[in-house]
Amino acid sequence: MAAAEHARPPWALLLSLYTTQYLAPGFFMVALVAILRRAGMPLEQLGAIYLLGLFWVLKFLWAPWVDRLSFGRWGHERGWLLLAQAGMVLALLAMAPLDPVQDFSRVLAGCVVVGALSATQDLAADALACRRLAPSDRALGNAIQAAGGLLGNLLGAGAVLVLYERIGWAGAMALLAAGTAVTWVQLLALREPPQPRVPPERAGLRASVVGLWRRPQGARWLAMLALYPVGVSMAYALLTPLLADAGWSLEGIGWVVNGLGSLLGIVSALATGWLIRRGGRRRALVVAAALQVPGVLALLPLVGGDSGTGAALAGAGLLFLFYNPALVVMSTLMMDRVDPARPATDYALQYGLFLGFATVVTGGATALAGVLGYGTVLALAVLAALAAVPLALTTNAGLAGPQEPAARAATR
Repeated sequence: MAAAEHARPPWALLLSLYTTQYLAPGFFMVALVAILRRAGMPLEQLGAIYLLGLFWVLKFLWAPWVDRLSFGRWGHERGWLLLAQAGMVLALLAMAPLDPVQDFSRVLAGCVVVGALSATQDLAADALACRRLAPSDRALGNAIQAAGGLLGNLLGAGAVLVLYERIGWAGAMALLAAGTAVTWVQLLALREPPQPRVPPERAGLRASVVGLWRRPQGARWLAMLALYPVGVSMAYALLTPLLADAGWSLEGIGWVVNGLGSLLGIVSALATGWLIRRGGRRRALVVAAALQVPGVLALLPLVGGDSGTGAALAGAGLLFLFYNPALVVMSTLMMDRVDPARPATDYALQYGLFLGFATVVTGGATALAGVLGYGTVLALAVLAALAAVPLALTTNAGLAGPQEPAARAATR
């Protein structure tokens, strides 16, 4: 990448992008579900809303378009971001006159449009970060990505829901649209450096798959993407059912999971960015793997029947505190393995495998708990978390990117 691309990382813009793109989806997948369920809507219909998460798993399918298509004077990633932002704002405003219960089919269609545009914005934001962040800045960039996503979820799923009784559906849509539009204003001031035209054969999905596989330790890395988060994903699947079975109200669960969990997740994500910069990627990979073990074990009191506030806060708090380091480390390593010719596709393909496998494991763990019980599934989660530690320890240092302390010293 050209040196100019790495000048002055747009930290404020990246934080804004990663926050606002989760405002509306966070509201739909948490707050809207609660609103509709309170109105008596069957669970079978509500399940369709959760399918919005598939956009983030499958976004690699249209990522090559984001890598290939530019918008002239509007820029490349900047053009995609302006388009996605404007589309989300207009879709949210179009949904404002609707009634979420009486017009559910149209509201769901609006959710689909917003979800697709939000995932597209994520593609362009990731590509922008890959191009504009030097290797030494990627840890902080991915910490900001994780923290921004949690903040967007906290505001969209939490704050807007709290205000919903006062402002109603139309007010909520207007507030989400206004929050999303903040980033659009910032984008107008962004100036992209010129980018060379990339041959189509280098920017396709097939080229991305082959390139990632052929890179050093490619097969091992793809296995790592799938297996690294298994333990903590299984534990996360148990958290909400455990709280519900313990008699916690929906509001209480929301405050514990979306409130406390998000806040602690933001803290741990930013701290991990600092740790990677100080200690290197390889050390952070091992530490993050080890931290998943106490995060999973923190649910033991809840599984044992302790329904008290202390057990719930400790379980949720430690789980979120020790999960997000793994997310930041893995995201940083994903960015290290991106080809500058196709940043959106390479990053989305890796993240899709990481998130997709975690999603399957989460759903499977929930179903398995109904058959084998919470205790057995938690034991399996602990074993999976423990298995991630030797996997991280035996990973070749070359996987950890160009900014290891030894590598820096060797270049002086």
